[in-house]
Amino acid sequence: MSNCFIFYLLNCSTLFKLSIPYCCNRKNKKGRIYILKYRMKAGNCMKKAILLLMSVQFLVYLGFGIIIPVLPEVIVQQNWHDLHVGGLLTVYSLASFFTAPFWGMLSDKVGRKQLILTGLIGFSLSFVIFSLFIDNLAILYVSRIIGGLFSGALYTAVTGFIADMSSEEDRNKYMGFMGMSIGLGFIFGPAIGGMLGHYSLQLPFTASAALIALLFIYASFVLKEPKKRKDSNKRAIVPKGAATMLQYRVRYLFMFSFLVTFMLAGVEATFQLFQIEKIHITPLQIGYLFMFSGFVDAAIQGGVVRRIKNGSETTWLIGAQIVTAIGMLLFTLTANLFIAGLALCVFTAGNALARTCVVSLSSKESGGQYGTAAGLSYSMDNLGRILGPLFFTWLFTLQASLGYYISAAIAILSISLIYIYKASRKSLRHP
Repeated sequence: MSNCFIFYLLNCSTLFKLSIPYCCNRKNKKGRIYILKYRMKAGNCMKKAILLLMSVQFLVYLGFGIIIPVLPEVIVQQNWHDLHVGGLLTVYSLASFFTAPFWGMLSDKVGRKQLILTGLIGFSLSFVIFSLFIDNLAILYVSRIIGGLFSGALYTAVTGFIADMSSEEDRNKYMGFMGMSIGLGFIFGPAIGGMLGHYSLQLPFTASAALIALLFIYASFVLKEPKKRKDSNKRAIVPKGAATMLQYRVRYLFMFSFLVTFMLAGVEATFQLFQIEKIHITPLQIGYLFMFSGFVDAAIQGGVVRRIKNGSETTWLIGAQIVTAIGMLLFTLTANLFIAGLALCVFTAGNALARTCVVSLSSKESGGQYGTAAGLSYSMDNLGRILGPLFFTWLFTLQASLGYYISAAIAILSISLIYIYKASRKSLRHP
């Protein structure tokens, strides 16, 4: 372990108290320079670790997004049933969700770095398998299960690593960096998948595997195991304290959160299949549309959400669902690429606003039980990603536009949950 990393893990205030008198008694100026050098080295080590962890999160979610414009094309070209688009998306989320508690325990036992390296190997392997056996449906399912398993390992190890290397004051900032990396992965994943898939359907997966393998080599040399480890942020299937929290009105917000993600997962699963049928869209065009909608998502979260005043969240949530419903209806009117892109951007604006506002309001409504609220939000999101793809691809097989009409109805009906939430007085919120 390098000296600068050891220095970072030591109690800095104690070290400075011991060092300053000794240094300053001899040569005051040299003593200050000595301290500054150590501070700079510690900061450089922190920056390297954070950048590497951000790269890991970025590539995990890039890998999730990269399949979106390619998978439906694979299914169509191989003449497999459209329902397998939903199935291949669902098994990934299932594998990640139900193995999260195991990875949390293993992370505490074997260490964060070891689990990150293991996760990178497994995640890279899943892309290699997908690329090599793109014409074998059964092995594609195995590949997606492997990808889900090891993406869960990476998420758990990265969040645990951040908890180890950060103070309570800094943790939110570093978690924010991780959230930004996840968002960028979602934005650029479909775009890269579409552009590379234009040349070969295997190429996006081969390129992803190579990038993750390079990251593994870099992490092997640069990443250092934290000296002191806190218990990792274990993602329980049912978070501790959930039964008590669900007795209060915040439960309506969690139900709302599930429906928001449920509809998002449905659009991700069926949008390309629908557009192939309507306008014969290509993976490259899909990639560009998803990239543009990703920027709309970022603009909503970075520009609009931060201007929302405390106490006005419910009004914005109602508006978000109306916008979402309009986007869903616009999908059914697709006659050209412009209308397809407009519909996707309108839907994305409403969905992004709803997702961000409901998470914020749920945390405020949790009565200080932020961990339980975050765990329940995570569970609802995963449940939506597990059920959404299968349900909406099944609806697509019945009638192409049916899923969008039903989603529009769900978006409007979900507004009733906000009114029920407002009417209830059974709150955990501190006065």
